[in-house]
Amino acid sequence: MFDGSNAATTGVPRTGLSPRALRPRRAWGEPRLAAVAAAFTLAQLLLVRPDLGLGWDETVYVSQVSGHVPAAYFSAPRSRGISLLVAPIASWSDSTALLRSYLAVLSGLALYLALRVWRGHFRPGVLALAGALFASLWVTLFYGPEAMPNYWVAIGALVCVGCFLRARANAKDRAAWWGVFAGAALMAGMRPMDAVYVVLPLLALCLLSWRRPRLLLVLAGGLAAGAGEWVVEAFTSYGGLGQRLSAASDVQGGLGWHLAVVDQLRSLGGRTLCRPCTGSAPSPLVTLWWFALPVLAVLGAVVAVRARRALPVLLPGACAVTAAVPYLFLIGYAAPRFLLPAYALLALPVAHGLVHLVTAPAHRAGRILATAFLAIGLAGHLAVQYVVLEHTVHSSAASRAEWARTAAALNARGVRPPCLLSGHDAVPVAFYAGCGSAQPKGHDASTTVAELKRAAQRTSLAVLVPPHGRPPAYARAWPEERVGSLRAYLAPGVRQER
Repeated sequence: MFDGSNAATTGVPRTGLSPRALRPRRAWGEPRLAAVAAAFTLAQLLLVRPDLGLGWDETVYVSQVSGHVPAAYFSAPRSRGISLLVAPIASWSDSTALLRSYLAVLSGLALYLALRVWRGHFRPGVLALAGALFASLWVTLFYGPEAMPNYWVAIGALVCVGCFLRARANAKDRAAWWGVFAGAALMAGMRPMDAVYVVLPLLALCLLSWRRPRLLLVLAGGLAAGAGEWVVEAFTSYGGLGQRLSAASDVQGGLGWHLAVVDQLRSLGGRTLCRPCTGSAPSPLVTLWWFALPVLAVLGAVVAVRARRALPVLLPGACAVTAAVPYLFLIGYAAPRFLLPAYALLALPVAHGLVHLVTAPAHRAGRILATAFLAIGLAGHLAVQYVVLEHTVHSSAASRAEWARTAAALNARGVRPPCLLSGHDAVPVAFYAGCGSAQPKGHDASTTVAELKRAAQRTSLAVLVPPHGRPPAYARAWPEERVGSLRAYLAPGVRQER
């Protein structure tokens, strides 16, 4: 059972906490939570750096709302939530530094608010530790200021699950009801299918106990509100919901049984996308935390069960498991950002278990020794995360700088807005060059060869080819130019300048 047997007779809610503990505090701030959130924002600005160029997926999301470049093709799995999030900056400014700074501040504020939701279920020290554990992961730091949806799914998951517990324990907590709706809507607006996997344990709990039918309706309403645009777009642009889901599966290599656990393990060394995921796994020092995570989460769950306040620990753990399932077992490639919602939810039982290890020894000497071991372990963990983050930022900056150089070389050769790019790396290079992009085949197929030929007669068109690649048949007679590390075949209408 999730709850203690005396829950009904003592007047204690099913979470094992007193009504007073569940009542929100009037004071706005928790200093420790605010310090964690502020440190998280500062670390992003110092370690990831605001001048880091936009990545491939970021250029797609930002281009949807940018006033400076044409919108890139929007493939079936994507959702427009992150585009709406960056619109207040991207719609009027092309400054990457401003966009990164905005997202860093916003992500820190969001972490603070998401942790505050759990104040009635965990002590401030446990919450501060949970926030620090999640925020110090290299993948969290790297994607906090990125225009990518996964961090925001993690925030939505924390808010939704925490508010679900509050609303279940106290039906008069109106803020909790709104939090369930908002958290579900945020997740679904960012990645609809991720939201469904996260809330599966919440839906199951609602169905097992019909005492709170309104909770099920609010949860479903939040999912519908967040995913509404995605569903409507499925019918207007993809031929229906089934067709969009099928197309999304194709883009991801076909959903089905794929054991991607080892792929995720390989990606922990700083590979932002592991597709195909070959090569050896990173050093054990880099992956140790990943193996310790489920062990410490189970410890936290055991401690909570013994204390007869299991639900606030078991429920986020269960949601973390369902959130991770598709990315560990259902797709054939890996990216560390996919597991951010699971990491955020698991941070709570992990922190609960770690605090128990420090406070459980009966003698003061034992507590001091446990604290020392924990401090050493966390210091080593931070050092490893910093090394991986630095490597990831460096390699990402190099590839993005290469796109910028290629774009500048194209501009210098007369490929200037209004212009169109196709071929290898066309999507990110087009964004940097101020051009549109179009592909006649592949996951981003949005046009045909015939349409590209017609476009070549009325706009500046270039086809990009890797150094040892072959151009498509329709472009083989076009003038060839070296642009960065690529070769560009320029349509006859492009006015080249020397």
